[in-house]
Amino acid sequence: MKDTKRIPYTTTLTQPAVWLSALLAICALAGFALRSFCFRPAGTDGWTLWLRDLLPGLAALFFAYQLLIRGRDRVYRLSLPFWVLCLRFAASGWRGLPWYWALLLTLTALAIAILMHRSLTGTSRADWLPIILAGIWMIWTLWGWRTVLHTPFAWPTWLRFLPELLLLAAWLPLCFAMRRVDDGRYRPTWGDRNDGRRIRSLSPISTVGTYIMPERNQANVFFQDKVEITELEKYIRSKRAAGYEHFGMTEVLLSAYVRTVSKYPAANRFIAGEKIYTRVDDMQFCMTVKKEMTREAPDTVIKVHLKPGDSVEEVYRKFHATLDDAKKSLELDSSLDGTIALFGMVPGVLLKFLVWTMKLLDYFGLLPRFILEVSPFHGSVFFTSMGSLGIPAVFHHLYNFGNLPIFLAFGRKYRVNEVNDDGSVVCRKYMDYTFNVDERIVDGFYYATLIKYFHKLLLHPERLDEPGMEINPDIP
Repeated sequence: MKDTKRIPYTTTLTQPAVWLSALLAICALAGFALRSFCFRPAGTDGWTLWLRDLLPGLAALFFAYQLLIRGRDRVYRLSLPFWVLCLRFAASGWRGLPWYWALLLTLTALAIAILMHRSLTGTSRADWLPIILAGIWMIWTLWGWRTVLHTPFAWPTWLRFLPELLLLAAWLPLCFAMRRVDDGRYRPTWGDRNDGRRIRSLSPISTVGTYIMPERNQANVFFQDKVEITELEKYIRSKRAAGYEHFGMTEVLLSAYVRTVSKYPAANRFIAGEKIYTRVDDMQFCMTVKKEMTREAPDTVIKVHLKPGDSVEEVYRKFHATLDDAKKSLELDSSLDGTIALFGMVPGVLLKFLVWTMKLLDYFGLLPRFILEVSPFHGSVFFTSMGSLGIPAVFHHLYNFGNLPIFLAFGRKYRVNEVNDDGSVVCRKYMDYTFNVDERIVDGFYYATLIKYFHKLLLHPERLDEPGMEINPDIP
């Protein structure tokens, strides 16, 4: 099943119409600010002031900012100010007009907002029709206010609504500035996050399941396996001989995981705010490392951005580039460490409130990009190397905060004496590994299929060097 078909739009700062549209929005912002001081009737309460001037003023500022800064790939967000105007006129109507007139005003405002929203999100044609209808609606609204309230129809009445007219007028040059994007790539829209695209074609059980089990630790599924590592060790030695210094088990497992997720991309999904998202072509690998193998050395978490189809060589290069940056100094100097150090300076009670605020923002997909980038709780998979500590693989828990759906732990190597079919005894070398997965992102059959494929790659690591890696899209 495919997501709803739509045609996204883009703008560029080289178009004069973009600057004209932003200028009209800024003039509207100035108009809202002036009106709050110059046309503020005595006894106006704070709620009226907020709804009439402050909220629409923020919407005008948002319009100008989004158009100039994020207009290339976030045109759909420009529909938000028109929903604010819809709310402003509907609320004002119900506070000062008869119910039948307020209802008619609300319905017409809602129709204009829906039309502009559909145009900007690409689900209907974007042209000059909305601004004409909006202009007619504004004139009709002003005339209706004058008729119902028996107020004089003079220039001050028009000036009081000039900011709304300017913000609506910003749509007209925007219609000429927007260009359809027909490159076949998916473009973000409402409901998507900075770190993922919402999946809108899920079965009802998958959609409801996230509400039945809202916490990640309520949906844990554990899997334990072992692999005979004779071929793995040969492969590692061959890579080191080829010049890949410090090439080891982590690099092999990570390369096998990239190849597995390239073929089975639903493993790159995550859940946030009871919605299921996919990271599309960004695999975020997280791992805790010590800057020195001593008890006193501090820990830090690295995050490596990989892409479907990355070869063993590309995985090695990206992994060690990130690792080397983290180990440059014994001091806490990474972005994650610096951010955590700032949080550690906040008093306990305020820190609890700050964490609650971050959870709330994360629920609605509003966490800033820089926090998502440094957060060890947001990613595709977390690797835990128990082998470097000399202990077996553990079943590591998933974090309720963030969106990490999979934990992979691998333990120390060990030998086992086994009896062959002919009765002879042979000593084989094994390594345990465990998966802790969020069962809500895919079903059990899918997990079983990808884990078996991952196991086959570990048994035959030479397949990691085969060209023509199979890369499948998660969503058509």
